[in-house]
Amino acid sequence: MTSSPLPSGFQFAGVACGIKPSGKPDLSLIVGDRPLVSAGVYTQNQIVAAPVQWCRARTPSDSIRAVVTNSGNANACTGDQGERDAAEMCRHVADHLSVQADNVLVMSTGVIGQPMPMQRVHAGIDNAAGKLGSGIDDFHAAADAILTTDHARKADCRQIQINGNPVHLAAMAKGAGMIAPNMATMLGVVMTDAVLSPEQAQRILRVAAEESFNRVSVDGHTSTNDTLLLLASGASEVCIDEQNEAAFVSELTKLCVKLARQLVADGEGSTHVIKIQVSGAENDRDADVIARTIGASPLVKTAITGGDPNWGRIVSAAGYADAKIDPKQTSLKLAGTEIYRSGMPLSFDARELSQTMKSSDDVELDLVVGSGPGTAIHWASDLTTDYVRFNSEYTT
Repeated sequence: MTSSPLPSGFQFAGVACGIKPSGKPDLSLIVGDRPLVSAGVYTQNQIVAAPVQWCRARTPSDSIRAVVTNSGNANACTGDQGERDAAEMCRHVADHLSVQADNVLVMSTGVIGQPMPMQRVHAGIDNAAGKLGSGIDDFHAAADAILTTDHARKADCRQIQINGNPVHLAAMAKGAGMIAPNMATMLGVVMTDAVLSPEQAQRILRVAAEESFNRVSVDGHTSTNDTLLLLASGASEVCIDEQNEAAFVSELTKLCVKLARQLVADGEGSTHVIKIQVSGAENDRDADVIARTIGASPLVKTAITGGDPNWGRIVSAAGYADAKIDPKQTSLKLAGTEIYRSGMPLSFDARELSQTMKSSDDVELDLVVGSGPGTAIHWASDLTTDYVRFNSEYTT
């Protein structure tokens, strides 16, 4: 976590209210001092949780005052009662702020198909509302309370300069399993004190998400609850306009990339982050399809786990992707070592390369598939026996 100040205009709280059997923090509040501009991107799964339905219907907006998040229960596949519970969570928060339920957004994560323990949720909201604060410890508490199987907090904040004026960014996210790139791939909230319009916020969030959270995968499973929100307080009074929007988007995207990569590094059972760079495709879309296909391949993932420089698995995965490649112009570098060029394997020290792969937390895979202008980057976790063991024992 950096020492940069948080965006002004926000308060945070995170508490334990007994949703999680472990007793760990499981209810988070983010509250704006005044109405917030908000935008959201959501799961593309056809089975969606009640909180996703609620938020989709209310973003983008310029009148959101709070986001309430619970962990330990996804409130997914819970029918009409789940929808009523999501609405009640928002109403209960709204009562504390003297606003309408429609001015509150809700996110949930955890076990699917279980009814929400609303008595505990009510108590948690009451507790959190009494602990709101604008300090870094309050921000950390809110970030910790959205985690489920995560091993560590995923949060960051920073100050940037827009036309010589300070603007602040902060973000928190959760996710270690059920991660696949089909927006949003997790729960996350990005905050800023810049001045944005709702339409602008929605556009900016889509761009940042596409370059970050939508380019990661752990297990290829798109969740029912995936939500990424952008909240802007406007408290800095620095307007993001046509002249400085590109610079703002660049900094926001860097923040999102950092947290997105943390999702992969924290993938359940993961021992390596695989950075897949594809170039030479006919267009960026084809490059992206190829990168995603390689990152989703269990054979590629397990090869990285074992430190096996198995170029055949990688090249063949590119070959079955739904995108055109030129086999005679296909080349591959693995962990910085070129092992395949122009459709033919090269001589290399397999033992040395294997040791390099095993000793590194990050393994780069650089694949050229032709002479076109298309490029893409994708991050994926490897696949270990610990992932299988964990998900055979943990109810999701």
